[in-house]
Amino acid sequence: MRSQIKWLWQNMDPRYRRYHVIALFISVFTSALLLINPALSQRLIDEVIVPQNPDPLLGILAVMLLAKLGREGLRYLMIVLLEKDSQNLVYNLRNRLFERLQNNDMVFFDQHRTGDLMTRMSADVDWCRHFLSFIDYRLVDSICTFLFAGIYLFLVNWKLTLMLMAITPVLLGVSKVFSAKVRPRFVFMREKLSEMNTAAQENIAGNRVVKAFAREEYEKKRFEEKNRAYMDSNLKINQLWLSFFPLIEFLANGMMLITVFVGGLFIIRGELTPGQMAIFTGLSWALSNPMRDLGNLINNLQRFSTSAAKVMEVYYSKSGLKEDPEAESRGPVKGGIEFRDVSFAYEGKEVIRNVSFRVEPGQTVAVMGPTGGGKTTLIQLLARFYDVTEGAVLVDGVDVRQWKLKELRAGIGTATQDVFLFSDSAKANIAFGAPDLTEAEIRGFAARAAADDFVSKLPEGYDTIIGERGVGLSGGQRQRIALARAMAVKPGILVLDDTTSAVDSETEQYIQEQLRALPYDCTKWIIAQRISSMKDADLILVLENGRITEQGTHKELLRKRGYYWQTYLLQYGLTEKEAV
Repeated sequence: MRSQIKWLWQNMDPRYRRYHVIALFISVFTSALLLINPALSQRLIDEVIVPQNPDPLLGILAVMLLAKLGREGLRYLMIVLLEKDSQNLVYNLRNRLFERLQNNDMVFFDQHRTGDLMTRMSADVDWCRHFLSFIDYRLVDSICTFLFAGIYLFLVNWKLTLMLMAITPVLLGVSKVFSAKVRPRFVFMREKLSEMNTAAQENIAGNRVVKAFAREEYEKKRFEEKNRAYMDSNLKINQLWLSFFPLIEFLANGMMLITVFVGGLFIIRGELTPGQMAIFTGLSWALSNPMRDLGNLINNLQRFSTSAAKVMEVYYSKSGLKEDPEAESRGPVKGGIEFRDVSFAYEGKEVIRNVSFRVEPGQTVAVMGPTGGGKTTLIQLLARFYDVTEGAVLVDGVDVRQWKLKELRAGIGTATQDVFLFSDSAKANIAFGAPDLTEAEIRGFAARAAADDFVSKLPEGYDTIIGERGVGLSGGQRQRIALARAMAVKPGILVLDDTTSAVDSETEQYIQEQLRALPYDCTKWIIAQRISSMKDADLILVLENGRITEQGTHKELLRKRGYYWQTYLLQYGLTEKEAV
């Protein structure tokens, strides 16, 4: 936990760090102010009530009132400073975590669920804030109040104070046992919270699939199970706390019983004045309350520790893809592509094996093959989302590992079958990779992608908010907006991953014509299953089980009578005799 607190301290803005230190000093000072009124109560009893002398009464009451008002005013200032500091930390921390997420590689996102990451960015970060705004000052409060009260009472009557203090080691021992038992339960509870959030996130993201298969009841039961598991883990922690709470309360209340019983005997024996007895009755809570609060503070500390560990895991995560420090700025991507004996394995499973081919700038390469053959993986290796296991991927004759990542990816425009559109306007989605585009340019690229017609008919045209993931649009419409977005960045390499799978043949033909007439030169990489989408490519690759089994032009592959030939016959409804 010490390392986590140190990490929080290092992430605090220096100015707000000063605020926090001032707030903790105020906490110490106001804890000392608690001694004033019990001390004045002694004078009130011993100098005013017992001798029936009213002269000091007003002065004593005035000082008691000022001490109370001063303390409350300082406490208000302390809370304001702590809130400013903690909120500033959360603001900075979330920005830094988001930056870490942006810079992480695909392996990181493959290994972490979206719901879990959202929990870390929200609930876990908020527990870090809670530590700064509440837990640490309550710790300081409890420790200082106990120490100041203990020292003062010791000076008043050391015998009675030692009797009260005798309960303290027992309370500390109980708290230590509770802390050891509660920590693993908080870790378990945090995992159940993550699972519940993941279930909710997946259901919301896949709501159309759920409704399409009429699986609402199944999803309700699935979420209910996750929700119940989280509730049960909370209940087990509370049950554990409740099993310790009576003992802690009994020991804390024992201090009051000792004060009344032993203090009364001391008054009878003349070892304690009535005023001094008032001090003990007024401050015995200052010894018992910190002990009583100890269980709650340990609860909060363990929750903070569990959450901070999850946040730190993301905070210190590093991308496995390292940009070569000697990588030079190479300017715009021209479009030359070469795969040189490329092999790639993911988590020990071979995905790509000995893939080699070359494409010159401005040419078109098409890839087809069975599902799961590794077609999309080739694109991910090209954009260096993953690093090859063996061999090399070259762009413009340079290994992608020698490119600056930002320049490499900026030179590759990608439109995929699984389209993701942001909850923003249509024009903002099209101009996502090129925010400086003019209205006319946005419309021009939309027209080339056969999107202008339907976008113009939306309620607010190009300013229409199209909804998260393109809700409200058909699959073909989403694909066309994604295609316009890819073309709009004017890339050196334009990747079309089954981009026209959801459009009709006429629209596909129009898009193909527009791709051939782009106002800039680029290499086109087409992944498709339709022969019509790739027959004009300069190079066609057939990828099966991670290996290239056929490559060549359309005519060359037809002569080979392989997978491409069989697909051609199937799609055009021909027999082998008719195709001869």
